[in-house]
Amino acid sequence: MKMLRTAALLVFSALFVFMGLGTVTGAEHQKPKDLEIGEFFNDKEGTMVLKNLQNDQVYVYNKERSMESFTPESTFKVPNALIGLETLAVRDEYEVKRWDGVTRQFADWNRDHTLASGMRHSVIWYYQDMARDIGEEQMQSHVDLIQYGNQDISGGIDSFWLDSSMEISALEQADFIEKLVEEELPFEERHQKTVKRMMIQDEQDEYTLYGKTGTRLSDFGLGWFVGFVETGNTTWVYAVNIDGSGTQAKNITLETLKKKNIIN
Repeated sequence: MKMLRTAALLVFSALFVFMGLGTVTGAEHQKPKDLEIGEFFNDKEGTMVLKNLQNDQVYVYNKERSMESFTPESTFKVPNALIGLETLAVRDEYEVKRWDGVTRQFADWNRDHTLASGMRHSVIWYYQDMARDIGEEQMQSHVDLIQYGNQDISGGIDSFWLDSSMEISALEQADFIEKLVEEELPFEERHQKTVKRMMIQDEQDEYTLYGKTGTRLSDFGLGWFVGFVETGNTTWVYAVNIDGSGTQAKNITLETLKKKNIIN
């Protein structure tokens, strides 16, 4: 049993190094540290990955779940927006799509939207329409290029990320966001800057918080919040998921950032 636990830990450490979440410092690997935030999850299953990009230190709550894959839900709006801009499915963050008149479950969805307002209000129909304009061939090509999750779009061009075929882990989400922060994704830099700007959630003198929620709307049984926070000293990347809502995942993130004195 001890040998099995040791082997599991070695595999876990190797995954962190492979994904850029455990980096080499001198001759030593920067080992992930435990993130003691169980009280914020209120007895619900979940995980959080938090990385300091200045010193490459990674903190993790629930290491086993951090490697488990789930549907990205509306957090896929981040790569979807990048792909839409890169393929010219939309010209810029201000491109308007007209509301089709169908009344949907959230009042904010029942009007015209831009790429930016669609991100801010998590307007599913806007991003579904854009995905159809991108098309299966270009979508698959770009999802493969960025190695996003399991890269499976077989669930339908306008629904594969919504409780369907595509899945991604918190570790992979954090790795993707880090590449976006550093503008190292295979997209034009201006598109990466645009999408980051659309992700701004809160701007204060001491910090700027960027993020995107995601919620499985069929049963509110899966919530995400992924993004990063810039402070005067460094940038922190985070990815949280929980057996709950995106709002709960966001609240956990904010409480954790306060507990670690990253934000006030």
